Amino acid sequence: MEFTTCLNSNFNQLSTFLYQPINRQNTHYHRFLSSLYTITAKSMHCRATAEIQSKSSSFGTIKKVKPISGDHSSDLALSSLAALCPLDGRYWDKVKDLVPFMSEYGLIRFRVLVEVKWLLKLSEIPEIPEVPSFSLGARSYLHGLIDGFSLNDAMEVKEIEKVTNHDVKAVEYFLKQRCQSHGEIAKVLEFFHFACTSEDINNLAHALMLKEAINSVISPVMDELITAITDIATYTAHVPMLSRTHGQPASPTTLGKEMAIFSYRLFNERCEISQVEMRGKFAGAVGNYNAHIVAYPDVNWPQVAKDFVTSLGLSFNPYVPQIETHDYMAKLFHSIIQFNNILIDYNRDIWGYISLRYFKQITKAGEIGSSTMPHKVNPIDFENSEGNLGVANGGLSHLSTKLPISRWQRDLTDSTALRNMGVGLGHSLLAYRNALQGISKLQVNEAALAEDLDQSWEVLAEPIQTVMRRYGVPEPYEKLKELTRGRTVTKDSIREFIEGLEIPHNAKTTLLNLTPHTYIGAAAELARNIENITKSK
Repeated sequence: MEFTTCLNSNFNQLSTFLYQPINRQNTHYHRFLSSLYTITAKSMHCRATAEIQSKSSSFGTIKKVKPISGDHSSDLALSSLAALCPLDGRYWDKVKDLVPFMSEYGLIRFRVLVEVKWLLKLSEIPEIPEVPSFSLGARSYLHGLIDGFSLNDAMEVKEIEKVTNHDVKAVEYFLKQRCQSHGEIAKVLEFFHFACTSEDINNLAHALMLKEAINSVISPVMDELITAITDIATYTAHVPMLSRTHGQPASPTTLGKEMAIFSYRLFNERCEISQVEMRGKFAGAVGNYNAHIVAYPDVNWPQVAKDFVTSLGLSFNPYVPQIETHDYMAKLFHSIIQFNNILIDYNRDIWGYISLRYFKQITKAGEIGSSTMPHKVNPIDFENSEGNLGVANGGLSHLSTKLPISRWQRDLTDSTALRNMGVGLGHSLLAYRNALQGISKLQVNEAALAEDLDQSWEVLAEPIQTVMRRYGVPEPYEKLKELTRGRTVTKDSIREFIEGLEIPHNAKTTLLNLTPHTYIGAAAELARNIENITKSK
């Protein structure tokens, strides 16, 4: 009893902050996010306290906690240590922003929104006199069901579902219960879920979940990541670096230009994601408005459905079976996968540059890199990011290939799959934030960059043989191959070769002034220009 009372009290505290406009600067929203995790700890404390008090009264004071053994699932039910998914346990703090949207609570909340707004839409159709236009008070009451929807409300829906064994029907019954005491709305209770199949409600709820999660959480963090990489690109635009193709020394570039490549690639994919239209249907059991037309044949139901779907900020899909065909989801998830693939490439390159000592990592007092090697400062943030991107892509890949396929007019395989959208987005978000954390610790080691260039004079073979071609020197490539391939090339040997060339004096001077540090082409300019591109949209 004590545990239940404490748990309910904590959920009541949280409900106050739950439905707030999603603004990352919003104080109430931050309080909600922190409260959601705190409540778990509080509730565990309540459970432990209640159990201790109970045992103390029967057996005297407990001096030592008994180790957990055997079937202890109930003991850990409210502990993050018991979370099967690490997103809900170890990594909670980095992904909790997604909870209002991609959790089951979020799904139920958006179902409530769709059901209520559909009833309001019906009240605006003159050909349906049974649902007259609502008074201002009734409309306010209905909107309050959406705006004030809390965790307690969601728990009430779940209790109803224990009886119905149907999640969408539980939402309908919940709304009827909430409105049965309101005289005006009580008269039209049976128009909740009117002519709807469950998928009419679910597909719009899922689309709204994705839209809000992408716009409010995922895209802003993607933008942070692009900005952070762009900042490195512009800051190091002029810093020369030995490039490597096939792992071997190649023509010099700048560190900034190599960072700009990733900034540009990620930016382009981010734009692709922003252009995906979240789509919805509202056409009944098999997409033909069968029940609608029988009940009210004079209503232009396809137009009503289109107006309703677009009023929610979604695009309308007019040709559907029972389900929305999920093609937009496949496109969205494929685009996120590609963004993630680019970031995997970035993580691996940064990992390699750290290994080459091109970057140092800022250390933090108290942190340990290895349990046995005290000197280690490992690139764990980039490794964690890479690992989570792989997990994310695995889940998103399955969704993008599975969701567009459904037997005949519909099978239920998409239902359970859709419940895992938050898993793919959550691991992506975790990866983005770990990459950002890793970037924040990077320091450019210009000395190491310069040292590699000083030892790689052979990279000047390319410009020398190219200039020789211009001035008609025979077999330029072959001559440079003989000079450099498999040999130790020094500044002096390169200068000696240039001095012996029969080319114009000014061309010879240009080659003599060239060093691995200055042979960077347009790299610096390209790096400096990336900021203009990534801020253009």
